[in-house]
Amino acid sequence: MKIESLTGEIHLLPEKALFLQNERVLIVADLHFGKINHFRQAGLPVPKSANQKNAETLIDLINFWKPDRTIFLGDLFHSHYNEEWEVVGQIVHNFPACSFELIIGNHDIMSEQQYRRKGIKVIEHDLIGHWLLTHEPMERSEIPSGKVNMAGHLHPGAHLEGKGRQSITLPCFWSSKNQLILPAFGSFTGLYPIRPEENDNVYIILENNVIEVTLDPGRTPHSRTTR
Repeated sequence: MKIESLTGEIHLLPEKALFLQNERVLIVADLHFGKINHFRQAGLPVPKSANQKNAETLIDLINFWKPDRTIFLGDLFHSHYNEEWEVVGQIVHNFPACSFELIIGNHDIMSEQQYRRKGIKVIEHDLIGHWLLTHEPMERSEIPSGKVNMAGHLHPGAHLEGKGRQSITLPCFWSSKNQLILPAFGSFTGLYPIRPEENDNVYIILENNVIEVTLDPGRTPHSRTTR
């Protein structure tokens, strides 16, 4: 889905990532590489192929959009060293024309030197035009005037209800006047049911589509448009 911002076109991608067209920046939140291995070590029957799918999706996005920069909005790895570090290192190595940058998240606990060894630049936050990039969402009242906070961390999900008491929670982009929260890119990261306010915009991810939804007076999301 393509939407307009103060600095140009933004593409909300069904792969649960975002591309800033004018700046040629790919932005991805909460990949949690290695979390699947963590589940498997705990005895949970999570398919190992999900690790490969995360990496393949990231590679496909970089190949298609050809960004000058790829920025991870925190939680790139799931805590301690695991074999997925080597996979990410290979991805970075295979795209030398792209700068890979990590805004440190609460699960990114390794030393800055270890990230640099993999070719990943570590930053605390970033400012791209009017976008203020952080891992955790800022308090809306503390976002500087004229800026829009872009963040991850929450793993936002929109709870949809239908007739006959059917319901489902789907990953989504959650936009307000001065904030945009990205969905978690990684598999098996869980979803946090959001509570949008009246003038917020919610864009759910359904299969290979990004669909805008709105709220009726009863605060139940329903589909408004598909682009």
